[in-house]
Amino acid sequence: MRYFVRYGEIGIKSPKIRRKFEKILMNNIRSELKCSFKNNQGRITLLTKEDDEKVRSTLSRIFGITSYSPIIETKTTKEDITNLIKEIIPKIIEQGKFNPEKDSFAIRCRRVGEHNYSSQEIAAYCGSVVVDLTNAKVNLSNPDFVLNVEVRENKTYMYHEKIRGLGGLPVGSQGKVICLMSGGIDSPVAVYQMLKRGCSVALLHCDNAPYTSGTLDKVIENTRKLQKYSAGSEVELYTIKYGDYLEYIIKEAPPRMTCVLCKSGMYQVADIVAEKIDAHAVVDGSSLGQVASQTLDNIKSSRYYCRLPIFSPLISFDKLEIEAIGQEIGTYETSIIPDGGCSAVPKYPETHSDLKLFRWTSNRINLRQKIEDTAETIEKIEF
Repeated sequence: MRYFVRYGEIGIKSPKIRRKFEKILMNNIRSELKCSFKNNQGRITLLTKEDDEKVRSTLSRIFGITSYSPIIETKTTKEDITNLIKEIIPKIIEQGKFNPEKDSFAIRCRRVGEHNYSSQEIAAYCGSVVVDLTNAKVNLSNPDFVLNVEVRENKTYMYHEKIRGLGGLPVGSQGKVICLMSGGIDSPVAVYQMLKRGCSVALLHCDNAPYTSGTLDKVIENTRKLQKYSAGSEVELYTIKYGDYLEYIIKEAPPRMTCVLCKSGMYQVADIVAEKIDAHAVVDGSSLGQVASQTLDNIKSSRYYCRLPIFSPLISFDKLEIEAIGQEIGTYETSIIPDGGCSAVPKYPETHSDLKLFRWTSNRINLRQKIEDTAETIEKIEF
């Protein structure tokens, strides 16, 4: 089997960067399929003996692919082109994808190289073969069925399907980030969005026991689901014991500040872990104004001590948009399994923290030392 694999953003890069990204994309596909490639003038052709259903399933979840098409190859002679059309059109009719008695059709032709005819001429020729074969009506502006013909030097390719991919950039093309991963709905979707932008991801789960329970199992399950979208790059999962830190701030700091100090600690722990695993940014699932820790004032305070940039890819998304993506990628069902929530949340959490007071409190209770101690409890979860 052969497939055209198309990309989007990669094509606007400089030639050197484009070749680099193409190589990453092909390696990512190769990590999931036994296949080889021909790469000619920006056209990636995948060759494989794998089952078509497996190929489609794989290509549909690899970032960097905007679309792909199963193709059939022949020689660039009128005789060979005619024979191929006569071979494939009856099969397409049998599959129910083209009904000549009801459907109009068009030929879309693209030509690369030097030939003694134009693209329009070869399209017209192919169209006449289809008409002779089926007596179907031609409609160039709004056809019911399209047969694509691509002539490249001495090879001609035909396809009638153009299957949409995930788009984005190949995973691994943009370096590594560490993502705060809870048992909720938002963080897996944030991870998915960073994978789409070409990042390799490591996940950090702050285990808040005894203030929460059952979240680690949900995180492990969603990590497995996210791994499907990270072809060519392992999704690493780390966990830290965060309950002692929570107990400390509940005891030493004003109750209203629990949530903002908790979030600040997570960012700072992630910052420390990132240095150990060579990650270059921290990611979370914040959506502006969604909960107490995600107001603008609290975001300003909680991120104050973090050295690395913090990305929140869902910052402008509303809950329904986030849930829709979670359902699409398969993490939503796991995320909504009841886990009792967090019992450390105060009755009246601070929603508009004062940065000066936040800094003063952090220094007064020597929060940095407690954060460094917490970071030492890190453990990698192996799958």
